[in-house]
Amino acid sequence: MKHNPENVRIKRKYFIFMKEAKRQDEASIDAIAKALDRFEVYGKYRNFKSFHHQQAVGFKKHLASQMNQQTGKPLSKATLNSTLRHLKAFFQWLSMQSGYKSRISYHDAEYFNLSEKETRIATAKRERPIPTLEQIKHVINRMPSGTALERRNRCLIAFTLLTGARDSAIASMKIKHIDLAAGNVFQDAREVKTKFSKTITTYFFSVGDEIHAILQDWVEYLRNELLWGNDDPLFPKTEVAQGEHRTFEPVGIKKEHWSTASPIRKIFKDAFESAGLPYFNPHSFRNTLAGLGESVCQTPEEFKAWSQNMGHDGVLTTLYSYGTVQPKRQAEIIQQLGMPRDAAMQHINTDELAKAFAREMKKQALG
Repeated sequence: MKHNPENVRIKRKYFIFMKEAKRQDEASIDAIAKALDRFEVYGKYRNFKSFHHQQAVGFKKHLASQMNQQTGKPLSKATLNSTLRHLKAFFQWLSMQSGYKSRISYHDAEYFNLSEKETRIATAKRERPIPTLEQIKHVINRMPSGTALERRNRCLIAFTLLTGARDSAIASMKIKHIDLAAGNVFQDAREVKTKFSKTITTYFFSVGDEIHAILQDWVEYLRNELLWGNDDPLFPKTEVAQGEHRTFEPVGIKKEHWSTASPIRKIFKDAFESAGLPYFNPHSFRNTLAGLGESVCQTPEEFKAWSQNMGHDGVLTTLYSYGTVQPKRQAEIIQQLGMPRDAAMQHINTDELAKAFAREMKKQALG
């Protein structure tokens, strides 16, 4: 038995609920489906109506003994936590559905919880390496720009640094979304795949005139030499054709959008490896920009503008999600705090920051 028809029907209903009512994206739905599949395989596709809390206890032990197929190591606590969290939410929802109410207790789903210790390990925030501004510029300077493909790839990385845009948004951008004169990119949620479908106006970050020049050169190339229009893609997909050796190979650019952001991440990986550096994905550039903002912004208003430019509604999002101070900089700051400073200036800056954060906390609490 490789599936249970009744389980399939109720799972489909749950997926629709999560997508349409809870507004979960496809990646989240896939993660839920994977968790449910693991549980069904463990229970030999037994009907969900026969669920008992002992199954949850047994499945936790079973899952903890499983190995990661890629690394050969036991599944991480983060994987265990996310899988069990999806199962808990599903069975809690299931206990309120017609035909299941009398069979499943809402509180039985609590048996999917990990211990407090395991949960702390799973949700612990770990330091992730992020590229420095100098490393990114080194990669860009090392990239060739002789062909249309090479120019596109080089501009792709420069544009990510210049705007901090997410890779899914970049893949769906059109030429008309760029305003070189005003120095901004308009991420229109009606056409650009932004996070939470937010419309964002991002002004180019101050990361160097040479980075801005790369983008300007690329846009002018598309408009003036290729005669592309406003609705054509800013970063077109690669055109593939049969080469001399009867194998398919890239031959240029095609006037079409990428369907996913996977090719963008591949370009980043190749570029960093060619420059002799470890791979940093496009999203890591947002951490770089957040760190840059912390060092150049002198007032709460400046950091608020910087945070807003990254598409965040509040500065706390920038600080919590991207504002981790790197260990080396952490040591420098702690050492500087021990040095004498102008008492009056210190009082003013502390007072301004305290008021700004109080306003931000109040705003988010009301929200």
